[in-house]
Amino acid sequence: MRNIPVPHCPKSLLAAASTNPPRRVGVVNAGKNVVLESVRDAYEAGLLVPVLFGDAAQIRQGATELDWAIDDFEIIQADDEDAAAALAAQAAGRGELDILMKGHIHTDGFLKAVLNREAGLRTAERLTHVFSMTFPDDESDKPLLITDAAVNAAPDFTTQKSIIGNAVKVARQLGVGRPKVAFLSATENPNEHIPSSLAASDLSGWAKNNIEDADFCGPLAFDLCVSPSAAQIKGTDDPVAGAADIIVVPEIVVGNALFKAMVHLMGACSAGVVMGAKVPLVLTSRADPVAARLASVALANLMCDRV
Repeated sequence: MRNIPVPHCPKSLLAAASTNPPRRVGVVNAGKNVVLESVRDAYEAGLLVPVLFGDAAQIRQGATELDWAIDDFEIIQADDEDAAAALAAQAAGRGELDILMKGHIHTDGFLKAVLNREAGLRTAERLTHVFSMTFPDDESDKPLLITDAAVNAAPDFTTQKSIIGNAVKVARQLGVGRPKVAFLSATENPNEHIPSSLAASDLSGWAKNNIEDADFCGPLAFDLCVSPSAAQIKGTDDPVAGAADIIVVPEIVVGNALFKAMVHLMGACSAGVVMGAKVPLVLTSRADPVAARLASVALANLMCDRV
């Protein structure tokens, strides 16, 4: 096995988030140690003040095992994960929380509570996920955004509009003044035998006409998204070619494989946030390294004012 670098939370992301006050974060079903560890790390980094939803006794026991004093934090009793999700979503809908964070709960159950109209969190936009990827050999911590690799399995044209718009918002909040957006396929030319290339061409045309202060190009194969030399060799003369800030994938399998390859083969840190609700959402996983969990909270902290 090759030696893969250990992901690190981008210092620039933590520095940017540290200029904001700690956000009130509702943690859904917080009573597992791996969840509490993530919350503790983010609290100690000054990113959040937790509101812990779930089995109160289990939450207190877990904190004791971590030697973490949580007496000053609000704990909301919930008998199961669905109840915890519903209570947290309703609190966020009332404006009592700035961020919702998935704890020990299935993603489907977490998002179902968010999308329940009674929670008051829905907006005109679709829920879409954005990964901000940073790499251990890049001292600049320049992010590469991938969307949507976690929520929308096979997005239609309308959903892709939200995916594009939300990703541009995230890029701008990360300091990218004029984001370069690439629409991923297997070719740089529309091909009737490759449906994603036709969709990429249509989406690129729509975006150019509807989103200002950003550049769009598609379809592009992956090498033409990220490699200036590939763009030069292939004669692709477009400001996005070889310099994409955002890669819009055609469907979730492509995005999932792409970001996981970067994590597991390159040691990339994946900070993820779900946009489109009234508050940012954090979908953490037990398999996420500590750096990714911390980076995701930092990214959500930055996005609180731009949801």
